Amino acid sequence: MKIGIIGAGNIGGNLTRRLTTLGHEVSVANSRGPETLKALVEETGAKAVTVSEAARGAQVVVVTVPLKSVPDLPAGLLDGAAEGVAVIDTGNYYPKERDGRIDAIEDGGLTESRWTEQHLGHRVVKVFNGTYAQDLLERPRPAGDPERLAVPVASDDEAAKRVVRALVDELGFDTVDAGGIDESWRQQPATPVYGLRAGVDAVTRALAEASPERPAAHRA
Repeated sequence: MKIGIIGAGNIGGNLTRRLTTLGHEVSVANSRGPETLKALVEETGAKAVTVSEAARGAQVVVVTVPLKSVPDLPAGLLDGAAEGVAVIDTGNYYPKERDGRIDAIEDGGLTESRWTEQHLGHRVVKVFNGTYAQDLLERPRPAGDPERLAVPVASDDEAAKRVVRALVDELGFDTVDAGGIDESWRQQPATPVYGLRAGVDAVTRALAEASPERPAAHRA
């Protein structure tokens, strides 16, 4: 598949490494420009592009930038993407550590990914937001392996969710359907599933045990 990755931090960089190894055509962008991605390009064979170019022709687009940076993404970012593009959102809201206060999340009750959707103008698939970046390199396992980790996947777009779940399986992880984006609070920071290294059964239980009340440590 043709995949665009916006953000070349820990998650974005390691997804670039894994997806190119699996034979996908990957374009990667960051806020500092293609020339700053020379080392990653040389390592992986991915193509460095501008943020505005990252989604061009892509069947999957990964948005993996700090939440506070989402409103700064170019307008019409996804206009040139392939029809039916699946947009992956790996983002998390860290009001005290990084993002500052976002009123629509704090007061409006929006899930973090619903807020991201509103800025992108496109439905997203929330996945890998609670995954340790190094696990993408070190913890893939074949299907059926008892040590295979599972990750929750939430989206209102069932077709995109299927595409993303198949891609996650190819990356070496099981998935658990976490419902729609309005239910994606179940996998936000400080929930039982966030950062959980476990299989399908434990991830399913952790999602069920989540509380919709945002802990004080994760409120502005």
